[in-house]
Amino acid sequence: MFLHDNESPHARPASTQRLNDSFGRAISYLRLSVTDRCNFRCVYCMAEKMTFLPHAEVLRLEELDRLCSIFVGLGVKKIRLTGGEPLVRRGVMTLFQSLARRLRAGELEEATLTTNGSQLSRFADELAACGVRRVNVSLDTLDSADFASISRHGTVSGVLAGIDAADRAGLKVKINAVAQRGLTENCAVPLVRWAHARGYDLTFIELMPLGDVVGAWSGRFMPLSELRASLSEQLTLLPTPYRSGGPARYWRIDETGGRVGFITPMTHSFCESCNRVRVTCSGRMYLCLGQDAAVDLGELLRASQDDGVVAAAIRAAVAAKPKGHSFGAPESGARRKAPRSISVTGG
Repeated sequence: MFLHDNESPHARPASTQRLNDSFGRAISYLRLSVTDRCNFRCVYCMAEKMTFLPHAEVLRLEELDRLCSIFVGLGVKKIRLTGGEPLVRRGVMTLFQSLARRLRAGELEEATLTTNGSQLSRFADELAACGVRRVNVSLDTLDSADFASISRHGTVSGVLAGIDAADRAGLKVKINAVAQRGLTENCAVPLVRWAHARGYDLTFIELMPLGDVVGAWSGRFMPLSELRASLSEQLTLLPTPYRSGGPARYWRIDETGGRVGFITPMTHSFCESCNRVRVTCSGRMYLCLGQDAAVDLGELLRASQDDGVVAAAIRAAVAAKPKGHSFGAPESGARRKAPRSISVTGG
């Protein structure tokens, strides 16, 4: 059972200053993976036969809650739970319930999640009751055959049913789609029209060379400049100053009135405005999705009941946060492979 509002056996770190890196970027956003497991095996995210972490290495939900508390004490205002698929983690709603108390107390501005949507039919109402106001749903295509081919284990009908449940619960939905050559050229416009008809923003993301799927990366990679040009042949894209607080740059579609975002980690770095860190379900904190350096907060959590020890490690690591990723420009031919899959680091 998690602790209630002001109960704690741990020494809380004082939040005397913002969590800043050496480049002056304020770190206010934590993306926390609660599991490396998923009920899908999307081709750009996981190998079909995955070896997952032993359960003993995965932090207990109480430990993840303690870690969230430490980050909040250091000034983090937004926490996004990720995976794998976060909603397949048994008991995960207890963590959302704990975050809800922080939302009510004003310690946290937002708790949200990124999901494949397959479990939203079960959990949308509970998420809304816990103060979650919006969710990002990964959906690359509306075509059932293409979806089955990409996800290997999923159905588009199950995701759409989950999105319907999110709507009924009052959750604001944003759709994320990974741009993939051979797929996105044909499905992008229908996806845009469908999303905007339902009032959803849609964001396209460039494919990154992460994990065991890197071998197929060059054949699947599609620069978003190419996609934007393709969309412009059928739709009118108008620049907009709108920002969501993340790395997406948005355009308004004149024909639909909706917004389309583009996240371009490979062709146009947005690292100068990075405000986030990622922590895996085993407690490893990565300062950058495209860098290997990490600090093992999980080991520190389990070795000490003093939150100040963990907080000091976070501060020291953030001070060493790199200026940007090192994937290499696609046109350079420098295909730097990050050894961990996106499902390990957290989406």
